[in-house]
Amino acid sequence: MAAQPLEIRPLTGSIGAEVLGVDLSKPLDNETFSRIHQAFSDHLVIFFRDQKLEPGQLADFARRFGPLDPHHVLKGMNGHPEVLEITRERTDKKIFAPGWHADVTWQEKPVLGAVLYGVEVPEVGGDTLFSNQYLAYEALSPGMKAMLDGLKAVHGTALVYGDKADDYTYVDKLKESRKDAASKENVHPVVRTHPETRRKALFVNDHYTLRFEGMTEEESKPLLQFLFNHAIRPEFTCRFRWQNGSIALWDNRCSLHTPIDDYFGKRRQMWRITIGGDRPV
Repeated sequence: MAAQPLEIRPLTGSIGAEVLGVDLSKPLDNETFSRIHQAFSDHLVIFFRDQKLEPGQLADFARRFGPLDPHHVLKGMNGHPEVLEITRERTDKKIFAPGWHADVTWQEKPVLGAVLYGVEVPEVGGDTLFSNQYLAYEALSPGMKAMLDGLKAVHGTALVYGDKADDYTYVDKLKESRKDAASKENVHPVVRTHPETRRKALFVNDHYTLRFEGMTEEESKPLLQFLFNHAIRPEFTCRFRWQNGSIALWDNRCSLHTPIDDYFGKRRQMWRITIGGDRPV
């Protein structure tokens, strides 16, 4: 099988690159996949345009990066439980998962990354922003790094699936009771070492990081809020404009992302697949 003629085009100097010249509906030869994987490692989030995929083909592509990890709390697509359908109808007043976050960091093993496919998107609006958490860590002062390197934080679902679940998620897609969905917690290092690149990345987010281990939420709040704000400084970020058939693949271990809610009155349908990860260290 001949390698596909790829072009890697960075979006910014900090994060993100478009991968041009590949058809993901076809099986990827090892050389082509190796180049895609290297771009993923180098740029943290990579984007593809003009793809025409069925759910099974999207899953096949995601599976090249590791075993799939269907959402633990939300129901997937009928016939394809690994695919989470994210649809905003024209009259919906909220978007799915608003605000900066990494995905499901409350799990014992948060996901490696996610593939998001634009099935039907508005001509304008609904962009997604991404932020490089290697750079967020590296930009901290030596004193702050020394303090954070040994610190751990509690990640949990109390916010996203608790009192504010109606603002954050699809309550009608819950696999379990709202009480059970909101009670999950795990402890992770505030600074994690990426298992492949061995670089350190800041690993907190205001969806799931509730408090520092051994501290109350009130005691934790000032430092956590500083880190949440620091992690999304403009110089760490890129912005991706969606089109029908676009795909984003991001590394959940070293990036944050947020959707932009600027398309009320327009329909938007996405498919998301998450890839199994490891326990942060």
